[in-house]
Amino acid sequence: MKKYIGSALLSILLCNSIKAQGLLNQKQLKFTKQDTLRGSITPERAWWDLKKYRLDVKVNPRDSTLTGSNTVVYKILKENQVMQIDLQNPMQITKVLQDKKSLNFTREGNVFYIQLLEKQVIGALKELTIFYNGKPKVAVNPPWDGGITWKKDKNGNPFIASSCQGLGASVWWPNKDHMYDEVDEMTISVTAPSKLVSVSNGRLTRVKQNNDGTKTYNWEVKNPINNYGVNINIGDYVTFSEKYKGEKGELDCTYYVLRENLEKAKKHFQDVPKMLKAFEHWFGPYPFYEDSYKLVETPYLGMEHQSSVTYGNGYQNGYRGRDLSGTGWGLKFDFIIIHESGHEWFANNITYKDIADMWIHESFTNYSESLFLEYYYGKEAGYTYVRGLRNIIENDKPIIGKYDVNNEGSGDMYPKGANMLHTIRQLVNNDEKWRGILRGLNSTFYHQTVTTKQIEDYLCKQTGIDLSIVFNQYLRDTRIPSLEYYLDNNTLKYRWTNIVAGFNMPVKVILNGAEVNLNPKSEWSEFINSKKIETIVLDPNFYVLNKKIEK
Repeated sequence: MKKYIGSALLSILLCNSIKAQGLLNQKQLKFTKQDTLRGSITPERAWWDLKKYRLDVKVNPRDSTLTGSNTVVYKILKENQVMQIDLQNPMQITKVLQDKKSLNFTREGNVFYIQLLEKQVIGALKELTIFYNGKPKVAVNPPWDGGITWKKDKNGNPFIASSCQGLGASVWWPNKDHMYDEVDEMTISVTAPSKLVSVSNGRLTRVKQNNDGTKTYNWEVKNPINNYGVNINIGDYVTFSEKYKGEKGELDCTYYVLRENLEKAKKHFQDVPKMLKAFEHWFGPYPFYEDSYKLVETPYLGMEHQSSVTYGNGYQNGYRGRDLSGTGWGLKFDFIIIHESGHEWFANNITYKDIADMWIHESFTNYSESLFLEYYYGKEAGYTYVRGLRNIIENDKPIIGKYDVNNEGSGDMYPKGANMLHTIRQLVNNDEKWRGILRGLNSTFYHQTVTTKQIEDYLCKQTGIDLSIVFNQYLRDTRIPSLEYYLDNNTLKYRWTNIVAGFNMPVKVILNGAEVNLNPKSEWSEFINSKKIETIVLDPNFYVLNKKIEK
């Protein structure tokens, strides 16, 4: 999850872009070499394919430091002797070993260039181990301005968690920090004071009591996982579990909550099986049965960490108790449980290759909230909710960001992106076909990183509609199409304005109580009715404006 933007909600929602460059207009952004090194597929990244991580980290609450190592298993695609590994200041790499030999490395900002001794033979599998330590960036406003959160619960116990989308997982551990290359599998070993429980992704395989007053929790991830989806959560946790009978059999659901919240969580987390039932209906099987589903309480709002979804919404419905849609329907569910879990399909199963395409995560997942409501309360409930979200659309800059510099687009990717999808559903005009398209996305791009073009092409093909101009209008432009019209007895004259070149999306209106499909263009068109046109109402499920002209 990132966040919504809306002037009416600024007291509770901080804009995605409130970071160093966030308040600038897209055209004013200035990018550095570090942005390029972080956001592009550099030659020192492109030559090797990531296969496995073995991350081992010791968390020290007393001085807020991390010490550990990461073993990187990779396949050689091209000849090269220099590997890029990312680790952000003030963290330090102290040593790198390959085949028991120490390797030299140099640092350029947040990038380490490792000089490999052995010839890297195309097709071979190799591994190296990176040792590191330091005091990672403290999360300022997690999860949006993330890092490591070091808090204490009301009993004075350490309460620690990571969050790093956008910022990058390299804020706390060394890795290939670009989304295009997901690791195929991973083990995560977390050592912390023995009175605390450490929760990460995948399944718990072992707990080891150490001689120094610490415990090590070993976790195993069997599915591909993106870097920011990897997390650590440490606290005075207690746990309870259940089995959900889903489309692929029994899914293990485990909940980790602070000791004092156990009874509250047992009641409130009943939204989880409801979420799974609705989303498997709309999107297909939960994508990570092998790794289970976990919901983990954290000292910040929440995040879509894969198979380890984090939760800090205060055991209340809505977004911190508020309905973002202003319709009342947003108080029928816990926003964090539904939204962050929805990301298991759109973010963790289908993952953007470049954060400029972050709408693929957030537009679909924001839209999933309305589908959850539709599943349990009917179509009009879902429709009303998604339309209500238009009140927080800013139209400040395009939804798609700048490529290759780790730049995300407008926070409108949430409500505006959801309303774009809702509009496309109206064009399809077949609910079962639409559901099949959503499920098909998750099977076609199962466990893949994707681009906007891939998603656009898929939707065009499966809908049978050339949606390219629709995507250009809503993803790459800030204007909302306006249906301009005037009436002359029984004739309706109409056209699109406020549009990109070539915009010709059909739209539905109600004339004298009867539905009529129009095909506006930028030039004037006309519709002749059999009787004088007394009333005209635009179908509100199309995210467009309308303007009547007096002639």
